[in-house]
Amino acid sequence: MIRRDKHLNQIVLGLQQFPVVALLGPRQVGKTTLARQLAAQWVGPTHLFDLEDPDDQARLSDPSFVLRPLTGLVVLDEIQIKPSLFPLLRVLADRADAPARFLVLGSAAPELLRNTSESLAGRVMFHELDGLSLDELAPNQMDQRWLRGGFPRAFLADNLAASRAWRESFIRTYLERDLPQLGINLPALTLRRFWTMLGHYHAQTWNGSELARALGVSDKTVSRYLDILEGTFMTWRLRPWHTNQGKREVKAPKVYLSDTGLLHSLLGIAEYHDLLAHPKCGASWEGFALREIIRQTGAGRDEVYFWGLHSGAELDLMTTHNGHRLGFEVKLTRSPKVTPSMRSAQDALALEHLYVVCHAEGVDKPWPLAEGISALPLQAFGSLADGLRAD
Repeated sequence: MIRRDKHLNQIVLGLQQFPVVALLGPRQVGKTTLARQLAAQWVGPTHLFDLEDPDDQARLSDPSFVLRPLTGLVVLDEIQIKPSLFPLLRVLADRADAPARFLVLGSAAPELLRNTSESLAGRVMFHELDGLSLDELAPNQMDQRWLRGGFPRAFLADNLAASRAWRESFIRTYLERDLPQLGINLPALTLRRFWTMLGHYHAQTWNGSELARALGVSDKTVSRYLDILEGTFMTWRLRPWHTNQGKREVKAPKVYLSDTGLLHSLLGIAEYHDLLAHPKCGASWEGFALREIIRQTGAGRDEVYFWGLHSGAELDLMTTHNGHRLGFEVKLTRSPKVTPSMRSAQDALALEHLYVVCHAEGVDKPWPLAEGISALPLQAFGSLADGLRAD
């Protein structure tokens, strides 16, 4: 089992500050395992309820009667199945003596639950659990993580065939069971087709009209499909940065599939050599690297952007975290070079520094390319991220 102590420590800190912590992330990403690790080290009584378990559902048929007298740590797994619990949690969280702390686990983002739950504003800390990060793995496991994705069972499978089988099963279960449980009743084949098409648009700017024409549906319908995938952590959007310099800047967001393993399964990529030969190889590496940079720096959604001009100049990622304005350009190469596009981004965005994130095995530190521009192997990013978080 891979320990995920950074996440565990953040949850503990959250429970010290808030009566409710919501641990959110896709199914099978390790939320329940993390909750059990927390319960094992919790000082005091612990109570775990799995809302998919018929026995626990029966126990919570009168939730107020069951939950009010509990003290210590109360874990409610798969909270999206019973959103009617949110009004009660608000009442229990407001008790003056705070006899219990609540850890709720969910596979749907707050936006997806908003219409069916009471607000816990001011009472809850949200923490997102993503797939396995490179700082949780050995340096020589980077390419395995890229190919298989970050879901623990896909990554830790005995062999690549078992990993592919797990990912395919996950996709079917997500479409045929998980979404209907959230009250989202869409034809599984239609949504899978959209998801696959989105894989071919991975790392490109969003063009809903083009996708709508290909699917034979309206722009509004494909936007709803995208919202569903994003609300259940299957995709993410990167917003554009506007410099207000009068230039023709790109104003549509970029869209990425969250997990490269699922991306590769949807695109029919089986082996590592298939990935390297695939037209979406560079885009897959870009999404993998950007996700890693964002999570290791701790930058929030309102602190990360891409920048691009219709004339062609662009920057894959800019972060504005902890007072630093940094640029990141991702290249699937061992020996990156400075380009005119990088120079344009450096000047237009007034970057403190620009890093060209590359694939350089065996290299554990950045090296200079030009003034204000350095090459940085992705596997060596952790040391830079630690310094940024300390600042």
